[in-house]
Amino acid sequence: MTRLLASAALAALLSSLPAAVLARDGVLDVVAPFEIKGPDPVLSGSVFIKMDVAETLVNADAEGRLIPGLALDWQPSGDGLEWRFRLREGVLFHDGTPFTAEAAASALNIARAKPGLLETAPITEITAKDGALVIRLSEPFAPLPAYLSEYRSLIYAPAAYAEDGSVTEIIGTGAYRVTVLEAPSRLEAEAFADHWDGAPPIERVTYQAVGRAETRALMAESGDADYVFNLDPASVSRLSAVDRVQVLSVSVPRSLLIKVNAGHPALDSPDARRALSLAIDRAGLAQAILRYPAAADQILPPSAGGWHSDKVEPLAHDPEAARALLAELGWTAGPDGILMRDGQRLSLTLTTYPDRPELPLSAAVLQQMFADIGVEMIIDSTNSSEIPVRHSEGTLDIALIARNFALVPDPVGTFLTDYAPTGDWGAMNWQNADFTALIHDLARGEGEQAERDRAIAILQAELPVIPVAWYQQNAAVSKAITGAVLDPYERTIGLRRIEWAE
Repeated sequence: MTRLLASAALAALLSSLPAAVLARDGVLDVVAPFEIKGPDPVLSGSVFIKMDVAETLVNADAEGRLIPGLALDWQPSGDGLEWRFRLREGVLFHDGTPFTAEAAASALNIARAKPGLLETAPITEITAKDGALVIRLSEPFAPLPAYLSEYRSLIYAPAAYAEDGSVTEIIGTGAYRVTVLEAPSRLEAEAFADHWDGAPPIERVTYQAVGRAETRALMAESGDADYVFNLDPASVSRLSAVDRVQVLSVSVPRSLLIKVNAGHPALDSPDARRALSLAIDRAGLAQAILRYPAAADQILPPSAGGWHSDKVEPLAHDPEAARALLAELGWTAGPDGILMRDGQRLSLTLTTYPDRPELPLSAAVLQQMFADIGVEMIIDSTNSSEIPVRHSEGTLDIALIARNFALVPDPVGTFLTDYAPTGDWGAMNWQNADFTALIHDLARGEGEQAERDRAIAILQAELPVIPVAWYQQNAAVSKAITGAVLDPYERTIGLRRIEWAE
């Protein structure tokens, strides 16, 4: 508390200073809540790709369209079982060694052997041939290029890996070269003069992981940071009135979801899950907690393109209908108003995490909404890692999560890992053969909008997860810099193009 008061006093003291005064020593400071768990892309690649210290073969633009990265273009064979990626020439790693097809193949083979999307793709072989990268498949797989844009597919130099495939240091091809890595909280980097697209305008950058949203906001307000991510709604309102700071917002393909253990005795019926859904006043929650209109009437927002369906009936708020469904399932009110069946209370533990400050607040609101229909909800706000652990152990009741469907620009990749048939950030003890077949057909490039609509309709009817709200990403950017962008797909923060203001 003393530290927060001191930070607030500093913010007030510095509030009259122009932004340019606060640009210290030519260093651009980035702050976000995400810890650096190690140099391996599997652990913290999302930080490394945002800080432009390493790159993928394929990039995505603000509309989710795939664009060249370290690969200039890519083409499948006629039978869809082989993809050939033509690579950029003249690219150097930060240790001065050349980027080659052999280096790319080695990095991707190491990544494929670790937990991640590549592990789930039907890849049989990744090799270098005639200067190109060649990937062979056991069956056609249309989203393969999108998989290669994901952060766990970052390409490091051969010297970055130990013999066992572990990563010993970050040696990428990005516009910045890491000079200091202090896991879990800090990274320092300097401009890489030999970058294939030219050296970036700003010479030095830092990244700092700061868990508390209030502290991040105070750092933006005081000038202790130049680019601050994941602001809580109260801070967005306050910082919007600070002259030296610009607040940026963008809708992103990220959804606030209730992950449900569909094998739980109280939740194994779609009607039971539908009752929980009907208890939720989504518009009220979004306005009160997120402070922008973001009520989710299905799993993905309109910004997700063909994965947002206009063919499904929107999720509604109707507590009376919720109570009626639970009554039909045999639940009756106990002495304290909590529903009972066969001597058991309808009591659920909701697991969530404070990394995103809106989650515990939303959980408290949901607790009241569920109590209104006779469902007791006990909140356990803990480390986010507990959700996949409890999924694996089978001890999870429900969880409140923020799921990013843009890790792969084509959401079919996330649906494959989360719902077809199950995944520790998606469905739990839920399987639907029709849904799985639809997703696998779409992954093979077979099927179009009608098949996507049918898949969304199944999720809407059976609710293996319960959509609550759609997301905006918010950031505070110092007016001492220009060129900052918010990427809806949360890959880049535009470091390569940012400059100091005049």
